[in-house]
Amino acid sequence: MQNNNKSYRIVIIEPSMIISTGLKKLIEMRNEFEVVAVIADCFHSLERINHLNPDVIIINPSVVELKKRQHLEELFDGVKDTAFVALVYQYIDPEVLKQYHTTIDIADDGDKIAQKLLHSIDALSAPADLLDKNELSEREKEILISLAKGKINKEIADLHHISVHTVITHRKNIIRKTGIKSVSGLTVYAILNNLIDINEVE
Repeated sequence: MQNNNKSYRIVIIEPSMIISTGLKKLIEMRNEFEVVAVIADCFHSLERINHLNPDVIIINPSVVELKKRQHLEELFDGVKDTAFVALVYQYIDPEVLKQYHTTIDIADDGDKIAQKLLHSIDALSAPADLLDKNELSEREKEILISLAKGKINKEIADLHHISVHTVITHRKNIIRKTGIKSVSGLTVYAILNNLIDINEVE
């Protein structure tokens, strides 16, 4: 019972059975983790993944269709408060890896993997005063710029080819990181941080 109360739910998405089995074994050596599913192909299992509502999704980025690799949150739109961890053992575009909370290398040992998983989980729930308030992701900067230009959620979603739900999630993250709740305040923030020119503000 104690283990169930404390364990974090993990989904592994990896086509190689040898790699996924070894990774699962390493992870489950730690009591705080529970691998609830090992999946070879995420596209045919999205509904199942959403239902599992994992704390962490460990995914080999190469299983994601090339044109969707830079839209990870849109692909997994149904999961909430989930850390995304890239399992890397071949070249992956650094721009793609920016979407992930951290990466696991094929050479990492069990302790290092556990440390990375816990860090990615902690990053999701860290209070705003412990975060670097200027450290917005590239996507969050894009959303912030759109907000500063006076666009509403639906317009932002259409512009960036993401769902309205994802836009709202980004807005919450922006507010959490900057500590600024109003659009006018966020606009000033964007101008002061050279994300947008004052002449672009409507």
